[in-house]
Order: sequence, then structure tokens, then C-alpha cells
Amino acid sequence: MALTVENVSKEYPTRSGPLTVLADVGFSLADGEALAVMGPSGSGKSTLLHIVGTLDVPTRGRVTVDGADPFALPEPELAGFRNKNIGFVFQDHHLLPQCTVLENVLIPTLVARDGDSGRFEAEAKRLLDRVGLGNRLDHRPAELSGGERQRAAIARALIHRPKLLLADEPTGNLDRKTALAVGELLTELHRQEGAILIVVTHSAELAALFKRRAEMSDGRLLLND
Repeated sequence: MALTVENVSKEYPTRSGPLTVLADVGFSLADGEALAVMGPSGSGKSTLLHIVGTLDVPTRGRVTVDGADPFALPEPELAGFRNKNIGFVFQDHHLLPQCTVLENVLIPTLVARDGDSGRFEAEAKRLLDRVGLGNRLDHRPAELSGGERQRAAIARALIHRPKLLLADEPTGNLDRKTALAVGELLTELHRQEGAILIVVTHSAELAALFKRRAEMSDGRLLLND
């Protein structure tokens, strides 16, 4: 897989004229590569991640996956593309409190129409074993620590073996020790699963785990390769 971001800009209309959040951002990543994006709040990090994840549309520029523009797809097909090919991890784990850990990991598979539930459940259990939660399948999120909840969220993001894994401040709500453990797990799993990984973070310690790093400043991306 190859991800290419070409001259992507994002503007929002205001009474005083367009507000530029992203300005001519460009980079490319191939299978197994990872990029950490740092920068202050309001610099455009999350906006970039949302556009790469097809949750938001660029004002100008182009995002391609294996040479194809996902934004050219009709909305129902784009939603299906996103569900199967992109995994998301957020600062807040977004686990459903009424569901077990196993049920939470299986949520992205509920809209899938091309597989049996037994296959997905086996994959969910495999991933939960990988993140150290194989003995917590029937627990609810309230019974887990913050780090365990984020580990469950990572397993959920990987359930479809996505080509692209996007994480927005994935360790932002965790203490330093737990944050480092979750960051190491995230980078290890992305390599083993063969996904492209992009993380936006304020944490220099998390960014230090990545060979490729970039800084967002006033909507511009400065690559540190």
C-alpha cells in the first residue's frame, strides 16, 4: 500500500475571510512505514489526520491510497472503504460502557457483509491476546485501567487488519509509564500487522519511538527526515 498526500490545504469560511488550517501539506508513506506529527494545539495536526482518514474533505489538494482517490467514491462506498481500510485510535478510547471488551473490539465488524461472525471473533481474541487482554474478554470498560482501555481501543482499530492506522493523541490521558507502554505496543503492532501508522502527539517521548517525525506549525508540515 502507498499513501500520498499532495498539496493538501484546508480552509474554513469566517466573516473576515477564509481561515487556513492546513497549507500545502505533502508527504508519502509506504507499507510498514510510520510518521509521528508533533505541534502545538491549533496547528492543524488533528485536521490533517481527519482528512487522511477521510473524515474531512480537503479544500484543495489530493489524498490517494494506492493511486486511487477515496474522496471520488460515493458516500456509502467511502464509508465502507474507511471501515475496512482505516483504523482509528483517539485520545479518549470511545469504548461503549455497556459492552464487554470483546464486544467493543467487534463493533467495526457489525457493518461488514463479507465475513462470518466466527472469523471476526477469532481475530478479536487474537488481537486481545496480543495487547495483553486475553483474560479480560468479558470485562466492561469500567473494570479496566486507563491503559487497558486504550489497549482495547488499539485492538478494535486493528480488527479489519487496516492498511492505515491513525492515532490522535493516543497516550494523552495516560500517566508517563503507561503512555510509554501503550506507545511501544502501538508501534510494535503496526509493524507486525503491516499497516502504515500516523500518530499526532504532544509527547516527545512517543515521537521518539518513530524514525520519521514531522512538526506542524501554522498549518504547514515540516518533515524531519
